Amino acid sequence: MDTIASLFSFITTPVSWVIVQFHSVYGKIFGPDTGWAWGLSIVSLVILIRICLIPLFVKQIKATRAMQTLQPEMKKIQERYKSDKQRQSEEMMKLYKESGTNPLSSCLPILAQSPFFFALYHVLNGIATGKTIGVIDDQLLESARKAHIVGAPLAAKFTDGADKVASLGATLTDVRVVTAVMIVLMSASQFFTQRQLMTKNVDTTVKTPFMQQQKMLMYVFPVMFAVFGINFPVGVLVYWLTTNVWTMGQQMFVIRRNPTPGSKAQAAFLERLQKQIGHTKKVKGRGNTNVIKAIVAKGRDRNEFERKFINGLTKAGLAAQADGTVVESESAVATETEDGTPTGGAPKRQQPKRQSKAQRQSGTAQGAGKDDDPEAKTSLEKAQDQPEDAAPKAKPAGGNTTGNKPGSGTRSKAKSGQRKGQQRPKHPSSKK
Repeated sequence: MDTIASLFSFITTPVSWVIVQFHSVYGKIFGPDTGWAWGLSIVSLVILIRICLIPLFVKQIKATRAMQTLQPEMKKIQERYKSDKQRQSEEMMKLYKESGTNPLSSCLPILAQSPFFFALYHVLNGIATGKTIGVIDDQLLESARKAHIVGAPLAAKFTDGADKVASLGATLTDVRVVTAVMIVLMSASQFFTQRQLMTKNVDTTVKTPFMQQQKMLMYVFPVMFAVFGINFPVGVLVYWLTTNVWTMGQQMFVIRRNPTPGSKAQAAFLERLQKQIGHTKKVKGRGNTNVIKAIVAKGRDRNEFERKFINGLTKAGLAAQADGTVVESESAVATETEDGTPTGGAPKRQQPKRQSKAQRQSGTAQGAGKDDDPEAKTSLEKAQDQPEDAAPKAKPAGGNTTGNKPGSGTRSKAKSGQRKGQQRPKHPSSKK
């Protein structure tokens, strides 16, 4: 570790100078030889470094979003070259090159912090061994060796022996307990940060190498911190714990305000935004305006959560505009189904329902009961309404000159519901 740290000796002097400047400020408040003065100096160094790394963090977010947009194409490559892993890797690299993305971009903040980390380790190791380094002279060296953080010297390690810890004015138990607690907190914060990214801000429906990489980092980094943490001085543990907490808070802010499209975080964000717009009837903040503008511009390419958001505004009587604002809608606006198909709006023309034979006969019988509608009468009823003289006479046959129908002595009228025409002869055994 000393060999690696010496490679970054070019940055040791700037790091030691920053620590001394912060120590001069906090020393006037808490005392120059206290752990508060030196501990807060290290914390302030972390905050300063992380502020300087914000542009890299923004670039990391953009690279992560670009990887999200490539996931459908990556899935197609996986399915196409399922049996040829080498060709699959080649096509993945080709896709990264054409889109200008890099799956290792998520590691940029960690890589950028490495020089500062090793420089700080080199400074604290010099304090532990009693060597001046950078701008830290003998007086500051003696002050730093006296500083204790919760009973543990600033330069003590978990692996130090009892004699070395005693020379720093502490007990081995205090050093082991403090360093163990800080290592656990450091590893836990790293795991929670990566897990938060995987469970809330990543679309887990598509399995890609990028997803596997993030999942691997979620378990590898905490283990690395736990293994190497026992060799870190207390001051370095303070540095790394502070940067982990900063990363966790920074990521929580980004996930809440600018989540990845298609993630659970986006669903929660759009739900909050919908409630806020429904209450105030307007969009607050430039960020929210840009989000709505992007959703409107997608059109039919919106994901499930974005369609639900637009439909929710429609139900509230609001319509999202292309400029990111919302207006009250007086008429019904079409909503969208899960697949993006518009529904609602003007009612569609429907075909009449097909009626059964019994329903048609019932309707005919009801219409026939109206006296003022002669067209509605049935042919049987029309025949009954004809006068007797107009009834057709049968041709006489067999000497019958009466003009009556055969088999009847008198003219008979057709009864309602009786079949007209020649009747079936009765059986001889039946009564007449």
